[in-house]
Amino acid sequence: MVLKNAKILVIDDDVDVLTAIRLLLKPLVSQIVVEKNPNAINFQIESKKFDLIILDMNFNGLVNTGNEGIFWLNTIKKFNPNIAVVLMTAYADIDLAIRGLKEGAADFLIKPWKNEKIINTITSILKSEKKTNANFSSNNIPIIGESAIMQDVFLKIKKVGPTDANVLILGENGTGKDLIARALHENSNRNNKPFIKVDVGSLTATLFESELFGYKKGAFTGANEDRKGRFEAANGGTLFLDEIGNISLSQQVRLLTILQNRQVTPLGTNTPINIDIRLICATNENPNVLADEKKFRKDLIYRINTLDITVPPLRKRETDIILLAKYFLNLYEEKYNKTTFEFDASFIKKLKNHNFPGNVRELQYILERAVIMTDGNVLKAEDLVFSSIERTVETNIPKTLNLDDVEKNTILTVLEKYKGNISKSAKELGITRAALYRRLEKYEL
Repeated sequence: MVLKNAKILVIDDDVDVLTAIRLLLKPLVSQIVVEKNPNAINFQIESKKFDLIILDMNFNGLVNTGNEGIFWLNTIKKFNPNIAVVLMTAYADIDLAIRGLKEGAADFLIKPWKNEKIINTITSILKSEKKTNANFSSNNIPIIGESAIMQDVFLKIKKVGPTDANVLILGENGTGKDLIARALHENSNRNNKPFIKVDVGSLTATLFESELFGYKKGAFTGANEDRKGRFEAANGGTLFLDEIGNISLSQQVRLLTILQNRQVTPLGTNTPINIDIRLICATNENPNVLADEKKFRKDLIYRINTLDITVPPLRKRETDIILLAKYFLNLYEEKYNKTTFEFDASFIKKLKNHNFPGNVRELQYILERAVIMTDGNVLKAEDLVFSSIERTVETNIPKTLNLDDVEKNTILTVLEKYKGNISKSAKELGITRAALYRRLEKYEL
């Protein structure tokens, strides 16, 4: 099953070798792509998602030191450190291949090869990669990120997860704070106990009491039976309070009392119930707002914030954008029974140039839309339509004040508004069609 779903890239400047491997693997794997020119590696691994790469050690290209394979191995690893690379080498290059293993290659194959050896090697590596995925997952959803800033988040999850420390998760809407909360729970000693999430920011004063603390039958009109509050439901496990920055000062006092006493008293009774929870909170508020005692109690901040984790916005995770796009692409290919898609260079460029004010949630939405709406199996720039709601936010926060960049972004915004219609776009921009075409050529749009 692992081999059947695999997508493999083979890079070798010998056409006969590429043909032989393609014929061998094509009936066994989901996709096999062969590439003669190693200079195309970056484009290949950007435009498609590969589970494994088979890389020759010698090319007649720009690097003629005998270490070409090491050079291209490092190129691949810089782009995606977790992708499995198998080196192909002749008998004379064994020492070089062993060096390649030290540089991060998963294994090496010797030319001429035996078909059974290639298949067994690939199968073994893919099974191993599946078991040792370097990224965290949350409720079986992977938290994807190769960027340095996300590696710091993963390190904090690894260190604080097994403890009972209360954690405050900071970050903009759409960054995945709930996934981080679940990952903390799943990496804790409470992972076989309940994980209870409450969006406290949306609760009215009355609902805040009844939802969190529970109530006894007859406590108020409509209380026809006893009901456990979320604190009691999470007993032994983790309670995740989302949007904690939006609760009132009076609600903050009630919450602080419970955390200090480790007891909760349901509405309609004076009998407290002991609770044992690990508390995780999240907010999209600026930390400066939380530091203002007129809006948030400092003693409560200290209670909920033994350690904080800031989830970065997607615009600060540029190296993760394509990785996340490929994940969502595969997800929606399966969901909608679509053919295997590839990214055109124009699609990648447009994706990288976007500011993503809606963060990962926005990326997920636009990939789902592209999979649903696109005919064929190649996603191009025109298939990438950004949300008009998010774009309004983005245009208020320009990435640059460079005049060329401002003009380019304005043209892109108007083109997206009119779905590529040149006449309507030119009219709104106040220029002729010919002038717009000249600018499209100038900015390679």
